[in-house]
Amino acid sequence: MESDQEFQQVVVAELPDAPNPTRHKKEVDEAVGATEFGFNVITAEPGERLPWGFHSHPDHEELFYVLSGRVAFETDDGDREVTAGEVLFVPPGRGQRGVAVGDDPAEVVAVGAPKATDGAVIEEECPACGETTDREYHSERRDGTTAYVLSCAACGTEVDRLTPGP
Repeated sequence: MESDQEFQQVVVAELPDAPNPTRHKKEVDEAVGATEFGFNVITAEPGERLPWGFHSHPDHEELFYVLSGRVAFETDDGDREVTAGEVLFVPPGRGQRGVAVGDDPAEVVAVGAPKATDGAVIEEECPACGETTDREYHSERRDGTTAYVLSCAACGTEVDRLTPGP
């Protein structure tokens, strides 16, 4: 079977950072035009979360491969620590949130599929109204930089603003 797609090759370190709460998030899938799976390379300093908060993907599975450092994951099955050389698989509909821990940055490859169903449902307490709700978000461009602005789905209060890289 022949494909009309072209081979793509990129240098991950040279890709722009996507808006996120970590030092770097390189959206490799977007750079090469992948349509069936998501593929991100993340560098998180200790204390930085991956990605936005406690969330699930109703019809999308995720896999986190820790290349270096350590990531503590809160899951709806309990807490897990994933270290260099280990993988955490997250089935569809299961909640999780990761935070880099330890003294060194964590480098992580995050893969998800199918890409068309990667919409996340965030379930966190709003600091303004106290309700555990999803987050609505929109893109905002200022001074040539795109940010994602997250707001509480219940009260509309802005709860986070994610910008690219350092």
